[in-house]
Amino acid sequence: MNGKHIVVYTTFPNLRTAKRIVNGLVQNRLAACGNIFKLYSIYRWQEKIEKHPEYAALIKTKASKYQGVEKYIKDHHPYDVPEIIYWHITGGQREYLDWIYSTTD
Repeated sequence: MNGKHIVVYTTFPNLRTAKRIVNGLVQNRLAACGNIFKLYSIYRWQEKIEKHPEYAALIKTKASKYQGVEKYIKDHHPYDVPEIIYWHITGGQREYLDWIYSTTD
């Protein structure tokens, strides 16, 4: 494993937005897949403590697609500053990682 695969993490205000953006990433071959789940977020924004239910996604893709993934999320996301972070996948089932890579060509 040489770090050519990544997981991108982002959050959304609702399930509809999460589905729309993750679907767009997959449709445009920027991501192989995404898992969406419900969570509760507590954070500081503009000097206030905010507490809200949100949806998050774990998006699997190859590292070379990151800039396109980030741009797509920013272009379609309702937040002024959406959370978009990623980390490299350093291990995993070879066949699955090969699938991620080939699906995003």
